[in-house]
Amino acid sequence: MNLEEKIRDVPDFPKKGIVFKDITPLLQDAAAFRYLIDLLTESCRDKKVEVVVAAEARGFILGAPLAYNLGAAFVPVRKPLKLPTECISAEYSLEYGVDTLHMHKDAILPGQKVLVIDDLLATGGTVSATIELVEELGGNIIGIAFLIELTFLNARHRLKDYPIISLIKY
Repeated sequence: MNLEEKIRDVPDFPKKGIVFKDITPLLQDAAAFRYLIDLLTESCRDKKVEVVVAAEARGFILGAPLAYNLGAAFVPVRKPLKLPTECISAEYSLEYGVDTLHMHKDAILPGQKVLVIDDLLATGGTVSATIELVEELGGNIIGIAFLIELTFLNARHRLKDYPIISLIKY
């Protein structure tokens, strides 16, 4: 199955000059979505993942079923004021602004094997902030996974210390 055929380009979103890679057509196709989660599961199965960490919102869509398939815990990373107990935070730059991510302070135990997942690797800001949160809690990042990687933005250099899985590259 060609997952790339299920990705829609949306020009000038969220601002002029950005071409947004919309994964909703893929998610609307039950067979394609199942194939995607199965492919991610097989790509990560040998890593002995204990915790899957994903940033909102599209990361949740991939991270939760992946964690289920791997028999791992799932930890959501959220925007400010979305988590109910004590949090740690990390600020990051997007290709179109600045934002902050939060994670519960008790979400990860020191030494746990963590896989970070998101739908898209662009500049690497979101995943770098997520990594910062995981490592602050003592988690051991054993991999980073993405559905899509925008290779022309060269974010891999920011993540050179981690094994990266990306299924579709533009």
